[in-house]
This record gives sequence, C-alpha cells and structure tokens, in this order.
Amino acid sequence: MPNKTAIKLDEGVSEKTFFSQVSRRRFLNYAGLTAGAMVFASSCKKDLRGGESASDFAHEDPHNKPKNTVNLGSGDIGVLNYAYALEQLEAAFYAQVNQTPYAGISGKEADYLQDIRQHEIAHREFLKNVLGDKAIGTLLLDFSSINFSSRDSVLATAKAFEDVGVSAYNGAGQLLQSPDYLLYAGKIVSVEARHAACLRDLISYGSFADSTAVNSMGLDLVRTPTEVLAIASTYIKTKIIANNLPTS
Repeated sequence: MPNKTAIKLDEGVSEKTFFSQVSRRRFLNYAGLTAGAMVFASSCKKDLRGGESASDFAHEDPHNKPKNTVNLGSGDIGVLNYAYALEQLEAAFYAQVNQTPYAGISGKEADYLQDIRQHEIAHREFLKNVLGDKAIGTLLLDFSSINFSSRDSVLATAKAFEDVGVSAYNGAGQLLQSPDYLLYAGKIVSVEARHAACLRDLISYGSFADSTAVNSMGLDLVRTPTEVLAIASTYIKTKIIANNLPTS
C-alpha cells in the first residue's frame, strides 16, 4: 500500500499560506486520508496503485460472486448498505478508468483519477468492514454505455457519479440514527464533494459550484435513495431492494 504522509499545518503557518502551497493533487490525497483513516487492514491487501480493475470486485472472494438481488435492510444498516452499494459502483468505475486510460489523457488528469480511485476503494472497504456480516454482496455492474476511450464520456460520467454521490449522502445523512455513523458519512461526503469540484473544473474551469450542483441558498443538492437508485440502475444490474430503508 502506498505510503502517504499526512500534510500538517505547522504552528505559525496560516491556512491561506498552507493551501497556496498545496497542489490540488496533494490536497486530494490529504482529503482522502481524513475519510479513510479508519479503514481496516484488509483494505491494504491490494496495492491501490497496482491496477485493481473493475472485474476484480467480482472475484476478490470466490464465495462472494455478484448477486442478482440484494436487500439493503433497515435502519442504519440499510442506509450504510445503500452507501456501500454506491461506493462499489464508483470504485469499480475508477478502477476501469485507470486500467484503460482514455485517449490523450494528461499526466495531471491521470494523477487526479488515480487519487480519486484510491479514495473510492478506501470508502468501499471502510463501509464493508463497518457493516461486517450485514454487508450486501458484490453487485453486478454494467459499464457498457460508457466509452472509456473518450475523455468526454469518462469525465462526464465521473462528474455525474460524484454529483449523485454527494446528493445521495446529503439525502441519507438525515436517516441515520447513530451519531458515529453520521460522522463517518459526513467525512465521506466532504471528500466526494472535493472529487466533484475537481472533475467539474477539468471539464469546464470555474464550474465547480454552479447551479447544477448548488441551489440558490448555496447548499448542495439532495436526492432520496429512490431517486439515486433509479439513476444508478443504468449501471447496477443487481436488483436492489430498498423498501425497508427509513424515510425520515
């Protein structure tokens, strides 16, 4: 597992000076460390820079083949399984992006997408370990509608995934009862929002917080699990039963 050193704000250094000295890529790494700090040792079994691919997720465990149907469950477990399903989707997508880079990808873009992949894998493994034996199985995913050789297709899909992910966590956070779980969700969604901002700027600089992501009150958009799963169904072929999730 790559050795990432956390960036520390030394005494006497202002935040403005600190952020001016940190590249966007280094800041993405720093942000990912914050959310992934509690990932269990099992998440380090793979070298995250070594090329985990989308197909690996179906074969990590011979007893955990992709499921045709999963039931998220109820209460906080159901909400965490909902988040886990979305993190499976994102991690698999970025694994494929890194395995088959699009034509003309720049070094900067490759670095950003690699860092985002590492974060999503960390999020996935963290939620899987928190859920333990309550975790849903590996989902059957289908990325055939995405042209992974096209920059426009990859970045547009990545932007959509991150925007939906942020709105999903915003909508699900209010459904959690455990303060600890709410804290974990808050840490993850803040990193997802950084991903979204980064990707938006790669597509069109300055669009990181436009009206398609932030409402007139300056707040991120919110989607319910029903809305999010309907969008995700384009790529998640496993039938997800979510009717036991809390609604308030």
